[in-house]
Amino acid sequence: MKIALAIAIVLGQGTCVLAADTSQICDTAALQAARSHGIPAQIMLAVTRVETGRNHAGRLSPWPWTLNNAGKAAWFDTPIDALDHAYSLIDAGQTNIDIGCFQLNLYWHGKGFASLEDMLDPQHNADYAAKFLLEKYNVKGNWVDAVAAYHSENFGNASNYVTKVEDILLTMQSQTQTDPLPQTGHKRQSSFPLLLPGTNGALASLVPLHENQARPLFTVAD
Repeated sequence: MKIALAIAIVLGQGTCVLAADTSQICDTAALQAARSHGIPAQIMLAVTRVETGRNHAGRLSPWPWTLNNAGKAAWFDTPIDALDHAYSLIDAGQTNIDIGCFQLNLYWHGKGFASLEDMLDPQHNADYAAKFLLEKYNVKGNWVDAVAAYHSENFGNASNYVTKVEDILLTMQSQTQTDPLPQTGHKRQSSFPLLLPGTNGALASLVPLHENQARPLFTVAD
């Protein structure tokens, strides 16, 4: 493994604007990808927390140097450490490895990247995740089912995943006024959506809270 390539990931090779600290790198990449591909920003922010969240300074924050091998997650301090571990798994014949901010699976999505280093790069990882999520939205017709399908086409697994996303959105809503996220040049929405069951889509619909009343935010026609 070439150390220079791993160091280049930290520098972003011009693709990923560095955040104030490592815990904000995935958020920065997620917001940029959301803007580029027309994904609701809060969905991208919630998904990366579900995928790679860890406690940082008392808050759940996404962590870019995260790997998961067959259900066993590991958070690394640097991209070099993450890549070394990933290569050791591959050398041992492992391919069921989830990588980076959005935990893209090497077996299913590895061919979409030029290299493992490229797959771990936060902005490339987020861009691919956004495009994949948009593909699911175009098939499903609503964001909730798209989020579910991002994780699994199995209803039970997907439903559990949606519940996790809902919990993250609730937490993000309570933190948004006191814990600002990285800026992208666009004003961030002040209220995050909640996932409420039974009003749209196979699983749920996305709605924001507005004056203690729920109203649809995204519909099938969006």
